[in-house]
Amino acid sequence: MPVVIVENDTSQWEDETGAVYHFPKRYKTWLVQGTEVIYYKGRIKDKAFTPSRLSDAPHYFGKARIGKVYADPKSGKGDLFAFIENFTPFESAILSKNGGAYLETIPANRAKNYWRDGVRPISQTDYDAILSYAKLQPSQAEAVVLNTEDNAFDLESFSEGNKTSFFGTRYERRKDLRMKAIAFHGLDCKACGFDFEQAYGEHAKGFIHVHHVVPISKFGGEQAVNPETDLVTLCANCHAVVHRKRDETLSVDELKGMLRGRWVNDCA
Repeated sequence: MPVVIVENDTSQWEDETGAVYHFPKRYKTWLVQGTEVIYYKGRIKDKAFTPSRLSDAPHYFGKARIGKVYADPKSGKGDLFAFIENFTPFESAILSKNGGAYLETIPANRAKNYWRDGVRPISQTDYDAILSYAKLQPSQAEAVVLNTEDNAFDLESFSEGNKTSFFGTRYERRKDLRMKAIAFHGLDCKACGFDFEQAYGEHAKGFIHVHHVVPISKFGGEQAVNPETDLVTLCANCHAVVHRKRDETLSVDELKGMLRGRWVNDCA
């Protein structure tokens, strides 16, 4: 059964549009892997968010599919995360009402509180009706940003202050995979435990490097990446040490071993 998932402009939930959806356990039976979903925003409450929305009115703004669902390790209430797959935004808002009638069929016994739910199961007929008004943008599942983390030392220059040209290869990485890796692994370094926000405060909130266990420079072309097993979060220092030698990429376990050895020596 398809569902509508609500994403608010401000929320206690750690959602990342098109990458990760964070939700309470009461919606667990509806948000299972493979479920088709439509994204929805309610009426705007703060005009400061107008530039980031397709409309100030309640509207649908994209479609996607639920991927892996897993427990939120920081929650004592059974909250969960779902990876979002194949997110495709709409070019324009699809308003919740068309011709004075809602596009979702509201059960008679839910007339007063239907819109309070953050996740709403809908019929296939309603799902198809909503999408019939949609003009789809290209899927953002393949949206990429240039990767510089795994090739940080390639950008060194032997002079400073002048503009330089870069000749070489920069590898692309998908933005949604980075978000999923952070949602799964957290924002602490998996080698040394460093947390940027704890050390530097609000200014560094959400900052961490995401490391490919197998460097993307060795992929030999496009390759499927699993955020759980193929990516890991590292602080900038540990990430730099991983790539200290061009012909050798250290594992996280090797990094931990180095750190344990340092601590033993310091205590000797």
